[in-house]
Amino acid sequence: MDLQERARQRCHWLPDLSASSPPMYKALVEQLAQDIASGAIKPGDRLPPQRLLADALQVTVGTVTRAYREAERRGLVEAKVGSGTRVRGTQEQAPNFHHLTRAGQDSIDLSLSVPIPNPLRQQQLSAMMEQLSQMPEALQTALNYQPEQGCLEQREQLSAWLAQQGLSIAPEEMIVTEGGQHADFLTLQALIKPGEAVASAALTYPGMIAAARQLGLKHLPVPTDSEGIRPDALERLCQQQRIRLLYLMPEYSNPGGEHMSLARRKAIVEVARRHDMLLLEDGVQFVPATLRGKPLFELAPERALYIFSVSKLLAGGLRFGALRAPANLMPQLRAALRAQCWAPPGLMGAVACRWLTSSDADVLLNWQWQALQQRQNILSEVLAGYPVRSHPCGFNAWLPLPEPWRASEFVQHAEKQGVTLIASDPFCVGSQPAPQAVRICITPPPTDDILRQGLERLRAMLDEAPPMLAPLI
Repeated sequence: MDLQERARQRCHWLPDLSASSPPMYKALVEQLAQDIASGAIKPGDRLPPQRLLADALQVTVGTVTRAYREAERRGLVEAKVGSGTRVRGTQEQAPNFHHLTRAGQDSIDLSLSVPIPNPLRQQQLSAMMEQLSQMPEALQTALNYQPEQGCLEQREQLSAWLAQQGLSIAPEEMIVTEGGQHADFLTLQALIKPGEAVASAALTYPGMIAAARQLGLKHLPVPTDSEGIRPDALERLCQQQRIRLLYLMPEYSNPGGEHMSLARRKAIVEVARRHDMLLLEDGVQFVPATLRGKPLFELAPERALYIFSVSKLLAGGLRFGALRAPANLMPQLRAALRAQCWAPPGLMGAVACRWLTSSDADVLLNWQWQALQQRQNILSEVLAGYPVRSHPCGFNAWLPLPEPWRASEFVQHAEKQGVTLIASDPFCVGSQPAPQAVRICITPPPTDDILRQGLERLRAMLDEAPPMLAPLI
């Protein structure tokens, strides 16, 4: 039996390329897409190793490698170190991150990055809506179609509030969005073409991963250190291929908690200018001015975009935010937003801006900053001795697990102990291997005592060897 025949017998997926015309890698991708659509191969199925398939088809390994890369770019497959290349599920299944997956009734939820529960939120929202109901002119404005950039009055209110927080963004520089995730998607759709490359930290916000994948973009990981994205690694990546946009969270990253110094931010800007790359700064994880560094749009106003949202300040359900962009990019952003939804909703903006700029919001936010610092102290106290990374005002922390724990097992066992967590997999970009770590969100529990109980259960697990767990399905 010759080499080709032996290889063919070992391939559980063997496309027929006899009638295909060059380039063969494209023919291989098209056959793969057809077999996925027909159900011949199913989500989760592993593709043959590249050399094995090359031998079976009598093509070069480079042809198969190029085909697998193109299939990954198109969202057909996913490559993971240690588990090979597998067929993806539906768009709804990937990435494996569901922000509304709540903990069970008897479980302590440490999985969601949400504002700390407080009855003041409902009370203040009710008061804002009552005030608005007594303002006929404001109601009429809210009922009218809005400009693509959003209501000018609302942008002026938001601009004034941001200035008080040390962020100078003029009303004409911002476009109103339906939250931070919308700003992510809007930016990528308007400014990056399908097939072009964007980059981020190797571990990043799952919403960005999902947006890049949905739009058919090549999403590349950049190695990090204790300050986040490394300029030298970014430079090497830019020398290898054209990167159109870099997504980053300089204040404190989600999930890793890294904070960028001013020197690091300047170094990133230098690389971006040298390679004509846009910078998308995600400021949704908002922090007080005393703890905030210089925003990238002050260092590179001609290429830096900035995302703001009220989700971590007032409430995620409001779906209100804004995107700061250079003037030359605003026409493309306006056109994309108009195609998506015509204009942002005026009523939601009226409520959010009136609430954010009120004295009531000051009371709520001052309480939240103090409560976050208290919860961070509880986190440090309970998990003392373990390498937890976080920020004084961070909603979440990052915990690399000690050997021999594995992230999936730790999450599974935590669920048995009544604690809900998220492992590292949803945050991994591309084919990056998932580190053995978990994200711990300290904000969902309604009281400090419940948070402490959840953390103490995790501490007990960390102090003991992992039990034998049933295999994950």
